[in-house]
Amino acid sequence: MSKMPLYLAMALALAAPAALAKPEREQKMDTSLLQRQDLAYRFSQLDLDSADGQRHYRLWVGKPDRPAPAAGYPVLWMLDGNAALGALDSAQLSKLAAGQAPLLVAVGYQTDQRIDRAGRTYDYTPSVPGQVQQRDPLTGQPSGGVDAFFDLLSQRMRPRVAAVAPIDLQRQTLWGHSYGGLAVLHALFTRPAEFSDYAAASPSLWWRDGVIVGEAQGLQQRLGDHRPRLLLMRGGDEPSSPRASMKSDGEQPAQALAADLADVQGLQVRFERFDGLGHGPMLPASLKKLIDEMSR
Repeated sequence: MSKMPLYLAMALALAAPAALAKPEREQKMDTSLLQRQDLAYRFSQLDLDSADGQRHYRLWVGKPDRPAPAAGYPVLWMLDGNAALGALDSAQLSKLAAGQAPLLVAVGYQTDQRIDRAGRTYDYTPSVPGQVQQRDPLTGQPSGGVDAFFDLLSQRMRPRVAAVAPIDLQRQTLWGHSYGGLAVLHALFTRPAEFSDYAAASPSLWWRDGVIVGEAQGLQQRLGDHRPRLLLMRGGDEPSSPRASMKSDGEQPAQALAADLADVQGLQVRFERFDGLGHGPMLPASLKKLIDEMSR
């Protein structure tokens, strides 16, 4: 990838939001799964704070009810952990425990809300060069903290999870939806050795006129000997941006990105379309898709 393809740059520019999107109604986190004693996974909880003390994280660590492999458990890291945990069900966990049986890590926040908007806005968005104040174009909240977040994950979260159960550093999957999907792509483009698999669901490619696509420049060199896999997922009924018309070609930017990344040697790319699904339903659907594949 020497340059951003013209057709992709134009698509992202046209998809940029023309006005602020209305925030969704606040929803409480679904904690019913944590109350059950008959699951194939046992969950424990870890709390820690960001380096600047401004964000307070809660990790729900699910350990399968089976011994760890000699190399340790593979790990599935789930961003927006409060919402991700509520998207799981006992049947999925039973199938997963009979399959790859990864350690599950729902990376969330110390809140009873399903989504911590301020936290995720900062943690899941990249810093934009040349901007004195890093602000999210939708909400006006502080943004640009994704590198600090992934530093925290690798330097503090991962060691604490490894203290709960042995983990296989060669089999680490990162999943995220929407802004979380944006963060997944950022991690792949800037630190491709951190995880073996990257699953980006409905990534906010429109954010800052497609700045994330520019981060893919030089990925070939950054890969080195690493051979990561990318699963890029998109709903068939998703608009291309929060304010775009449903009549717009919402899939085109994601399909174009997948096609362009397919030219990067050493990177395995797969694009999955979910017919009939909008942006919100893509969170549980994409996570179910990933878990189904890890259950084989």
